[in-house]
Amino acid sequence: MASLNVGNLGEYLREQRRNAQLSLRQLADAAGVSNPYLSQIERGLRKPSAEVLQQVAKALRISAETLYVRAGILDAERDREEIETRAVILADPTLNERQKQVLLQIYESFRKENGFEVVIGESASEDADTGEGVEDDATDDAGKDVGPGPRTADGSDAGPRQAGR
Repeated sequence: MASLNVGNLGEYLREQRRNAQLSLRQLADAAGVSNPYLSQIERGLRKPSAEVLQQVAKALRISAETLYVRAGILDAERDREEIETRAVILADPTLNERQKQVLLQIYESFRKENGFEVVIGESASEDADTGEGVEDDATDDAGKDVGPGPRTADGSDAGPRQAGR
């Protein structure tokens, strides 16, 4: 089988796997892909989908965007700044996982507000299903920001805040 033009994705994945001190089988299990398939990716014989790359990136605890660029899924030059910003946030050891996701969600919302597309990858908004993330600010009938509503002692929502209070 001829090697596909996937850049140096396979070599990079092998290097990252070895740095994480994982066997091929351990990474395949953690990423939810077969051992032979992952081996073929590392040898440059298969071009994985964005979904598979995301699963592998999550298992390796690295940026999925970096893998997308190496696989040719993302244009490196066009999306470089956003990828670097996301990578720096994800790599910051002083932030916990929830803080990183909230910060990424805020970053993505500002980019969207300014007319920029959000790159493919782990979106901070994925936590919406779990209820985690940035709280939406309350607005009055005129659309004026009145901040989050009042909270009870245990932190639950006590109801909407009224404008002018």
